[in-house]
Amino acid sequence: MLWKTFRWAFAVTAVGLVGGVLYDGWAALGIVAILAVLEVSLSFDNAVINAGILKKLNAFWQRIFLTVGILIAVFGMRLLFPVVIVSVSARLAPQEAVHLALTDKNRYQELVTDAHPSIAAFGGMFLLMIFLDFILEDRETKWLGRVERPLARLGRIDMLSVCVALVVLLVTSMTFATQAHQHGGHHADKAQTVLVSGVAGLVTYLVVHGLSGFFESRLAGEESNDEGGGAAGGRSGLALAGRAAFFTFLYLEVLDASFSFDGVIGAFAVTNDIVLMALGLGIGAMYVRSLTVYLVRQGTLDDYVYLEHGAHYAIGALAAVLLVSIRYEVNDIVTGLIGVTLIGAAFWSSVRFNRATAD
Repeated sequence: MLWKTFRWAFAVTAVGLVGGVLYDGWAALGIVAILAVLEVSLSFDNAVINAGILKKLNAFWQRIFLTVGILIAVFGMRLLFPVVIVSVSARLAPQEAVHLALTDKNRYQELVTDAHPSIAAFGGMFLLMIFLDFILEDRETKWLGRVERPLARLGRIDMLSVCVALVVLLVTSMTFATQAHQHGGHHADKAQTVLVSGVAGLVTYLVVHGLSGFFESRLAGEESNDEGGGAAGGRSGLALAGRAAFFTFLYLEVLDASFSFDGVIGAFAVTNDIVLMALGLGIGAMYVRSLTVYLVRQGTLDDYVYLEHGAHYAIGALAAVLLVSIRYEVNDIVTGLIGVTLIGAAFWSSVRFNRATAD
C-alpha cells in the first residue's frame, strides 16, 4: 500500500532532484530538498483536511486529484501563481513577469513580497471560514469539549461564521490602514487591497463550498428516490454525481491554493530562483497529495477520531498567522510547528481514546 500510493511521489523526487542538479549544480540539490521538506511540514494539516473531503469521492475522482490536481498544484500554484501575482500587482505583461523572474530575481522577489498582504488576506479569510464552519457545527465527536460545546450552541445562529469572519477582516484591514496612514501613499492603497482581497476570499469560499454542498444534497436526494425504483432516477443520479464530484474537486483545489500561499512566500527565504522553487515545492506538493490518498485508503481518519479536529485547529492557526503576517513578519518555522503540534496532540488524544474504549 505504501509503495503503491507514494511511488509517484518517489519518482517526482528523483526527477526533481536530478533536474535541480542539471539546472544549477550540486548546490541546488540541497535547496530543492529543503523546499520540499518546508512544503510538507507546512501542508501536513492540508493532507488531513483533504482526506476528509476526498473520501467522499470515488476512485476515478481520486485519480483526477492525483493527476490533473497535481498539475494544477505544481505548475499552477508553485510556478505560475507567483508570476501572475507579479504581473497583476506590477502591471506587467505575463511574458515580462516571466522574463523578470529569470533575469532579475531580486526585483521579482520584491514584487512578490509586496503583493503578500493581498495574498495573505485572500488565503487567510478562506481558511478562517473553513475553521469557523467546522468549530461552530454541533458534532457528535468532540475533542476539546469545554471549548467546542458552547461554540456549537452559538453555531445555531444563522450566518454566524460569515459575521465573525467579516469582523476579523474589518479589524485586520483597519489595523493595516493605521499602519498605512503612517507611511501614506502606496501603503494606503494596499490597505484597501487587503479589504477587497479578504472579501474575495470569503466570497470564493461561499460560492465553491456552497455549490459543492448543493450538488451533494441533490445527489443524496436522487439516490433516496432511486431506491424507490426507476432507471431514470439512476441516470439522473449519475449526472448529479458528476457535478457534485466536480465542485468538490474544485473546492479541494482552492483549498490547496490557500494552503500553498505561505509555502510560496516562505520559499523566498530559501531561494528566489523560480525554477528551484517550483521543483522543491512541487516535490512537497506531490507528497502531500499522496499522503491524502494514503489517509483515505487506510481509513486513518476513522481510526483516529480527533485527527480531523486537530487539522481544523491547525487551519484556524494558519488563518490567524496569514492575517497577522499582513502587518508583522512571522517565521515559517513557527507556522509549521503550530500545525504539527496541534495534529500531534490530536493524534495522541485519539490513541488514548482508542485504548480507553478497547478496555
